[in-house]
Amino acid sequence: MAGPSNMMEESGRDDAATARRVLRKIDRAIIPLLFVTYMLNFMDKVILSSAAVFGLREDTHLHGQQYSWVSSIFYFGYLVWEYPTTLLIARLPVGKYLTANTLFWGAAVAATAACTNFGGLMAVRFLLGVAEATITPGFMFLTSTWYTRDEMPTRVGIWFAGNSVGGLVSSLLAFGVGHIEDNIHPWRWMYIILGVATFLWAIPMFFFLPDSISKAKFLTSEEREVAIRRTIVAGTGSTEDTRFSWEQVRECLIDPKTWLIFCIAVIGQIPNSGTQNFSNIIVKSFNFTSLQSTLINIPYSLLTAAIIAGTGWLAGRYRTLNCLLIVAVVVPCVVGAAVIYCRKQIPSHGVQLFAYFLLSPGPASMPLNMALVQSNFKGVTKKMTITALLFIAYCTGNIAGPQFFRASEAPTYNTAFKTIMICYSLVIVLAIVLRLYLQWFNALRSKLEGIQGSAATAGAVADAKLGDNDAAPVELRPEAFEDLTDWQTIGFRYRL
Repeated sequence: MAGPSNMMEESGRDDAATARRVLRKIDRAIIPLLFVTYMLNFMDKVILSSAAVFGLREDTHLHGQQYSWVSSIFYFGYLVWEYPTTLLIARLPVGKYLTANTLFWGAAVAATAACTNFGGLMAVRFLLGVAEATITPGFMFLTSTWYTRDEMPTRVGIWFAGNSVGGLVSSLLAFGVGHIEDNIHPWRWMYIILGVATFLWAIPMFFFLPDSISKAKFLTSEEREVAIRRTIVAGTGSTEDTRFSWEQVRECLIDPKTWLIFCIAVIGQIPNSGTQNFSNIIVKSFNFTSLQSTLINIPYSLLTAAIIAGTGWLAGRYRTLNCLLIVAVVVPCVVGAAVIYCRKQIPSHGVQLFAYFLLSPGPASMPLNMALVQSNFKGVTKKMTITALLFIAYCTGNIAGPQFFRASEAPTYNTAFKTIMICYSLVIVLAIVLRLYLQWFNALRSKLEGIQGSAATAGAVADAKLGDNDAAPVELRPEAFEDLTDWQTIGFRYRL
């Protein structure tokens, strides 16, 4: 006859097996939808760079800094709608709300093909920014709804890598469509094809993206209970049946880590939008043709996708690496920008192209920063407030970035590459300061609370001290289901 200890061990193994099965089902149902949507999101945003070398600037009569403003106006729309949409994400059925935004965004992309002047481009790009403002904060909300703190960075890395895969696919599309010779012109076909594809993608999103765990048809009722318990014990708490809290807004605004993360985002995105929207123009300046520039960006996109996914996995696997990974991905960018800035002293186009490829890890800093938000902020309103601030910073940096690419400095853009060097250097300093602050605050909380706490769990939600995810099952108290912030949760420790 089995003793009580053996029965408890057997029960623990069964619970662990059930949790793994539920995680696999969640991954199969949620991640492909997020990945493809994010891929289309990025393609629709950056196809402008390919369109620019296939007749868009000439057909719409752009001159001076007008192309830079067409690049920047997208983020004005994003900025205007960012905070309202983060509030709506927490209050509306998130799956249906994301579907509606995808329909609107697909229509805006297709409408770009009808533009004939600067004003028309500015209008549709602004509307595209409004439409896409919901996607990333919505995905962050979904990731924190479904996954534990250890799982979030890896999943963010996977769906964010859709960005770079989208860059690859958009380069292939541009290369293929670039051979078309008709009265419509290749750049218009790019927007028509992508707009229709995005509009049609809303159909699987409507049917397969659940609004919440409790409404997930791909899980049984028992599995839904396991999924909810996972996020309460080892995530950042339940996101269902919560209310807006001004106290959580205030706490977010006075939290030092909020503003360190904000600064990393705004400064890190200044180089990002410039290099995205001018990528084909930059490569073309290395003495390549328009078609060759689209092909060269394919391996660049593959490299970026691999780095995003790889650093996401490392950040999830090791709880003390996140800030150091931000440093690691931007150091090559400083070197690459410095080489391109000094291109007059380095006449070799091969060396200049190599320096351009050194910029490819830069986009990985954003998902790593997002992972810090998802893992280190607790409380639905607090998390949605930092999410809104993160993307306000994202928009501000992306609005500013293209303006450093001055038409009068083409094709070398010295001001832009000097700015890229300075910005990424500041990101290195800020990431180190953030890590030191989180280390200090973890030590302070352990001293004040008298327990070690954990960066893997949602805090001390039971009588026992919580450890890793594979610890023995714990009895949840009623307060574990309450909408508490990270400051209010005993035992909550920050990932570094």
